[in-house]
Amino acid sequence: MIETERLYLREMTEGDFPALYTVLGDSDIMQHYPYTFDESRVRGWIAKNRERYRDFGFGLWAVVLKETGGVIGDCGLTMQNINGSIKPEIGYHIAKAHQRHGYAKEAARAVRDWAFRNTPFRALYSYMKTANAASSATAKANGMTLTDTFTDSEGESTSVYAITRSEWNKMGV
Repeated sequence: MIETERLYLREMTEGDFPALYTVLGDSDIMQHYPYTFDESRVRGWIAKNRERYRDFGFGLWAVVLKETGGVIGDCGLTMQNINGSIKPEIGYHIAKAHQRHGYAKEAARAVRDWAFRNTPFRALYSYMKTANAASSATAKANGMTLTDTFTDSEGESTSVYAITRSEWNKMGV
């Protein structure tokens, strides 16, 4: 479990289905994703992340508000194909009611710090549709800089942000 000032990040469980369905099934939240999740996809999402925990020791974790104990989204580290290369990527989805409160930034920072302390990765990435200004702002707030832009499989512009271990070390975190 990862702890921040206001959040816990922990492994997802089947019991998180209702909260994650609220997030991943919301077409506004998922507007920059290839699709909005139905019930089956959310169950698969949970199962896939549980498989990642077993295989890699990390995945997307449930983001839990300390104040209420409620799951407000997910955030974590996954291995993603980013413009033809498999890279460690920090991803996040936060429920609409909890957006614009700094939770994605807080969770992503915690994942960044955890990853550099617990993995051998020399760089971490976040990628998103270029039109996804909120996700880009979260990446920038976590010390990432724009390193690439490419046209994805849906024909849309995608931005790639990265931070290296040496850049992170200079931050004195």
